[in-house]
Amino acid sequence: MNWETIYRRKVTDAASALSCIESGNRLYVGGAGGPAVLIDGLCARAPELRDVELIHILTFIEAPYVDPKYEGSFRDNSLFIGHNVRKAVQEGRADFTPIFLSEIPGLFQRKILPIDVALVSLSPPDEHGFCSYGVEVGTTKPAADSARVIIAEVNRQMPRTLGDSFIHVSRLNAIVETDYPLPEAVQGKSAAEYLRIGQIIAEMIPDGATLQMGIGSLPDAVLANLGSHKELGIHTELFSDGVVQLFEDGVITCSRKTFHPGKMIAGFLFGSQRLYDFVDNNPIVELHPTEYVNDPFNIAQNDNMVAINAALQVDLTGQVCADSIGPVFYSGVGGQLDFIRGAAKSKGGLPIIALPSTAKGDTISRISPLLPEGSGVTTTRNDVHYIVTEWGVADLYGKSIRQRARALIEIAHPNFRDELTYAARKLGYL
Repeated sequence: MNWETIYRRKVTDAASALSCIESGNRLYVGGAGGPAVLIDGLCARAPELRDVELIHILTFIEAPYVDPKYEGSFRDNSLFIGHNVRKAVQEGRADFTPIFLSEIPGLFQRKILPIDVALVSLSPPDEHGFCSYGVEVGTTKPAADSARVIIAEVNRQMPRTLGDSFIHVSRLNAIVETDYPLPEAVQGKSAAEYLRIGQIIAEMIPDGATLQMGIGSLPDAVLANLGSHKELGIHTELFSDGVVQLFEDGVITCSRKTFHPGKMIAGFLFGSQRLYDFVDNNPIVELHPTEYVNDPFNIAQNDNMVAINAALQVDLTGQVCADSIGPVFYSGVGGQLDFIRGAAKSKGGLPIIALPSTAKGDTISRISPLLPEGSGVTTTRNDVHYIVTEWGVADLYGKSIRQRARALIEIAHPNFRDELTYAARKLGYL
């Protein structure tokens, strides 16, 4: 039987496709570009379902299943908290499971979190019957590979990305054909402090370096300052439009990469339609599962690996909090420590943590004597190397607590330096 016949036999509507889901099932919801139609169809079944767990990483579509009206039918379990589920997690109506991004596939493969049904969004099949996972391969492909049942939206607007990113139509249990645009990231200008941080970090980056960064004001500010660099490469869990611009300007070539030379390696993508058009069937871009992309051993094989990660707060010993505000969960561990450790082992690598020096209109210092009670330590003081604010760079690696405290006070906002010095002396750091 040819693949076209197999495909047509599996095409159905959302209600029929989702009819196999039972109370008590664990569902994986992936990823950056959907599956919105399947999620709406699942919510329509809420009155007949109980205790269905929905597990996912960062998603960019609506998450109606966390609405209080669905309590008892659905329970969200986020492996990285996004804006669409943050309120539910903070109110105790949804769960958060802390885990390194590199280790999430193992949760599914080793049946620590066995997946009953994977809800995925795919590109249309190619001439051989293979669909691409499109903009989110990282944890969605491993989840689908481990699931008992795979229900797929085949979205005509999903780009066909290359790499370890394909599934044959014969492996799908049900197919719902859709045609809607992917969610897009709002592209805007970075604030002055982010632009200054971006300038400082850009000055640290050598020509020929391989970069890891995410999306948002900080990576956008760094990328905006790299226009005069040469032969940069990409190995990152996520990238957005700024990478496209630097490629078109001839700055990003991947020609000097020592791991996957000539290729941009990533786990997932989120940006504008310009990004999605760029990656469609583009051989310079390869997407892979996160146990490969985020493996510190693989990361370290890139010489001059520059890992740029954001933080919410840093204490005077160098402990980095990036996932909570005190005891209140805000985001997740993600790939920060994967890349900090990988870059630390890279020949010429630069593991960088960056953050503005203040918050809430300069009323709070993000560099603090101690992390607030209940704060998570994302990057330990033993792993930290460079901390960057708009006031400069603190090189902490191999430094004593006294040296660290002095270096961090020097890059704190001037309004807080005396206060931090007093606290450091009281703590016995100075």
